[in-house]
Amino acid sequence: MLSFQRDGLYEGELLRFALLKGVIRITEKENYTDSFGFQWTKFAKTQIDRYQRSSKQSHDRFFAVTGWDREDLTGKNILEVGSGAGRFSHVVLQNTNANLFSVDYSNAVEANFGNNGPHERLKLFQSSIYELPFAPRQFDKVFCFGVLQHTPDVKESVKCLTEMVKEGGELIVDFYPLKGWHTKIHAKYILRPMTRKMSHDKLLSLIERNAGWLIRTYKFFDIAGVGKLLNRFLPICDIRNTLPPDLSKEELREWVILDTFDMYSPRYDQPQKLETVEGWFKEFGFKEFLGSVVNYDKSNSVTVVRGIR
Repeated sequence: MLSFQRDGLYEGELLRFALLKGVIRITEKENYTDSFGFQWTKFAKTQIDRYQRSSKQSHDRFFAVTGWDREDLTGKNILEVGSGAGRFSHVVLQNTNANLFSVDYSNAVEANFGNNGPHERLKLFQSSIYELPFAPRQFDKVFCFGVLQHTPDVKESVKCLTEMVKEGGELIVDFYPLKGWHTKIHAKYILRPMTRKMSHDKLLSLIERNAGWLIRTYKFFDIAGVGKLLNRFLPICDIRNTLPPDLSKEELREWVILDTFDMYSPRYDQPQKLETVEGWFKEFGFKEFLGSVVNYDKSNSVTVVRGIR
């Protein structure tokens, strides 16, 4: 049995924590992640593979990034930090026999429970990455996807994750890459100072009203051969390089609205240099670590650092 930590104490049971709607709550109700709680309540099923007509993007991305063998995960304790609506929780539970301890700071944990719970191998927690309720160095595997850039202190976030990994265990993180000065010459970073202050309902409504012509313009630029240059200035997600291929018109619109809201609503968006994150792995005591860009789902890619303690 895992040990749990709260206020410096280690406990073998969870009676001190509040259990609400299938989730163990260890946080205040509202925090800097409230936009994610909003979006995953609105789009609870969009990224879950079993609800998709043809896409297995979450499955393909998870196994491409981790490289984990399904059989080797049997009986292992895996920690997922930043689960959202549970797209990767679903992949782990459906494709392995691992025990999954899944954490999110927002009330998206309720969407995760709706998609994946109750399940005998799933334990869900609402908790900050900076106050994880587990004693250190207990997990065989730890992964954190789509989260680090949205935390207030990215280095401290990585440190908190490394503390959860047992000797010989593995940590895998992904993050938005900072490739140079040109990274932030982008509509997202130009408009975010305004959009992140908008109410979630107002921002979502604005995106929904403009999604049609933005999709058409993005595709036009792509066909004209100028998409790589001009699409970065459109206030829309990168359709070609982030979304599943072969979506229907209705599915494409839904994914675009979700991913565009995800661009403009978070309080924090802090891309990192690959070598910087590798350096943190070394600083925090990992014997082996490697940064890379992992390709999946035809044209999509993600920047990753893997490490073994």
